Amino acid sequence: MSERLVVIGGDAAGMSAASQARRQRRDLEIVALEKGEWVSYSACGIPYHVAGDVDSLDDLVVRTPQELRDRLLIDVRTGHEVTALDLDARRVEVRDHRHGRSIRLGFDHLVVATGARPRRPDLPGSDLECVQGVQTLDDARRLLEFARGSRCEKVVVVGGGYVGLEMAEAFLRWGARVTVVCDAPQVMPTLDPDMASLVERAMGALDIEVRLGTRVVGFEEGAVQTEEGPIPADLVVLGMGVAPNSELAAEAGLEVGVGSAIRVDRRQRSSVDGVWAAGDCCESRHLVSGERVHVALGTVANRQGRVAGVNAGGGYATFPGVLGTAVTKVCDAEVGRTGLSEREAAAAGFDVVAPRIKSSSQAGYLPGAKPLVVKVVAERGTGRLLGGQIVGREGAAKRIDVLAVAIGQGMTADQLVDTDLSYAPPFGPLWDPLAAAARRADHMVDEADAAVHTPETRTARPGNTSPSS
Repeated sequence: MSERLVVIGGDAAGMSAASQARRQRRDLEIVALEKGEWVSYSACGIPYHVAGDVDSLDDLVVRTPQELRDRLLIDVRTGHEVTALDLDARRVEVRDHRHGRSIRLGFDHLVVATGARPRRPDLPGSDLECVQGVQTLDDARRLLEFARGSRCEKVVVVGGGYVGLEMAEAFLRWGARVTVVCDAPQVMPTLDPDMASLVERAMGALDIEVRLGTRVVGFEEGAVQTEEGPIPADLVVLGMGVAPNSELAAEAGLEVGVGSAIRVDRRQRSSVDGVWAAGDCCESRHLVSGERVHVALGTVANRQGRVAGVNAGGGYATFPGVLGTAVTKVCDAEVGRTGLSEREAAAAGFDVVAPRIKSSSQAGYLPGAKPLVVKVVAERGTGRLLGGQIVGREGAAKRIDVLAVAIGQGMTADQLVDTDLSYAPPFGPLWDPLAAAARRADHMVDEADAAVHTPETRTARPGNTSPSS
């Protein structure tokens, strides 16, 4: 009798795991259980469907259940919700919503890829139909059905996370009056305040009202109640981040950690033998700080799912960790970030320099040159790159990938300065904005080093084999 792998969850991590396990073993029986209607889709594309850039939710689907059955021999069962795990008996309890029945399914290997859900505040009225979170295609369908059935002239986004701000722009394109409400002093908490303020300015320029330091106390039909008074709202979109769907795993006895995410090792193994976890429901390790973190990104979910699937199929793979590299577009502002922010680096115990420079997306003499701002975070004693952020117009955000590679490889600021980056006027100034920021960071490190060392006692930093330009 062949062995069976059961995968709980049919999106990025789950289907990546199932596909990789199939590549490892053709004889393995693979069953994927998904409580929703869709599998293998791009949730990141939901705001662009809402905005009208993508015609149908089906356009966001990478592979249908039938394609996965036919091409990879994966038994994909939609409308099947796992309600309990019995790890001793090696079986899952499943509610088949299509046929209104409950079944038990045994397994030899298990991948938990249950994802995450939008954080919903425990406030009066938070269960009203007009209060919507967006994480899955099923969420998106419910939100759009409500929005199309209501006037949707006034939209309030509660929270300043990536998806919430993307949804704010989407409804602005509907012609709605959009208000973003945050109890924090800034939007985008993964950015430093000086960089987040640039995003807030771009939103204000397009008439999105941003209310910072404003606490929501409840919801009513037609209004969001705050400590400063009501805000009219036909629709409320939750943009407060996500929480891991880890309750099922925790109740079964799997160890959980930061943010109640499932604890895994480098091979995505959980605390129980033969059980793996991947994606938004589990932890990662930060490559710079070394700390355990919960990072809910599609890129991370796919990579973790691949590792879990290879190992569940009998191979060997490890997941090195994350930098939290992410990009988004909010109104006219492109935003990129990676590694530790200045605030996060200080909290992790680093002494840092964090210069911010202004540059442009093209050579300044070209008529299409757009301004951008780069901030680089480097360790004061060594010059080691720890993180960075970019905010600018078209052509800005994806530059962050260069910095992500540099940080991942342990490079110092002066090494990035000396990296042979490309140049042509339509693509940037002679000194690439990232190299210019790294150059400033390198000077600041040298200035700090000179302040505490005499020439006789000063030692070279790692990789500092040539003078700075």
